Amino acid sequence: MIGCECAVCQSPDPKNRRYRPSLLITADTGENVIVDTPPELRLALIERQVRRLDAILYTHSHADHIYGLDDIRTFNYRTQNAMPIYAESSVLDDLQRAYQYIFTPTQEGGGKPQVRLNKLTPAGDEFSPFTLFGLSIRPLRVWHGALPILAFLFDSRFAYVTDVSLIPPETWPYLENLDLLMLDAVRRKPHETHFHLAESLRVIERLAPKRALLTHLSHDYDHESTNAELPARVELAYDGQVVSLS
Repeated sequence: MIGCECAVCQSPDPKNRRYRPSLLITADTGENVIVDTPPELRLALIERQVRRLDAILYTHSHADHIYGLDDIRTFNYRTQNAMPIYAESSVLDDLQRAYQYIFTPTQEGGGKPQVRLNKLTPAGDEFSPFTLFGLSIRPLRVWHGALPILAFLFDSRFAYVTDVSLIPPETWPYLENLDLLMLDAVRRKPHETHFHLAESLRVIERLAPKRALLTHLSHDYDHESTNAELPARVELAYDGQVVSLS
């Protein structure tokens, strides 16, 4: 937190240093898919020595989830291909407004990302799955306050559910009995547009994943002491964490 002198913000523990959330998924064939492009994307990619990026999925278009998009142009230079982006039409519209220069002619020599937009459209209340690099990806509807956004289910085994305050009835069955669930738990007190800790733990108890990682975390949480109080299969995620699903 900017200007904060609390114990977490001043902590020397690197697991208490948190960028805005995103997720990098590496397929068995080596391709990388990223969920959201937060403002710290460039720093995170350099720190983790990510050398390729093959597609982007967007949950929604709030600033903390889109304002790192410009930095994907490095991957355009390397592959000489446009970056495929998958998102709902409202998010694609917001990207075209926020990054107008990407979609309009500019002077020769001006560096800018090259992207290819792919619209995710629901049929009724649900989205159809699609496949990228051997990964089956199903967008799922969740709510971020009054805003409908997306969660993503991968190979029916792992789900990434960030910025969520309500899971609608049609989505619950897809989230049950997963190998891994990553779930929003922004703070300890109730929040208007996010799950808080007690609510996230209730959701996890109902869904019964084999393992759950809490994400989109504020400075309410000291990493080590909070993990000590969580149920056995639940822990805080941390920046740079690597999880393997064999």
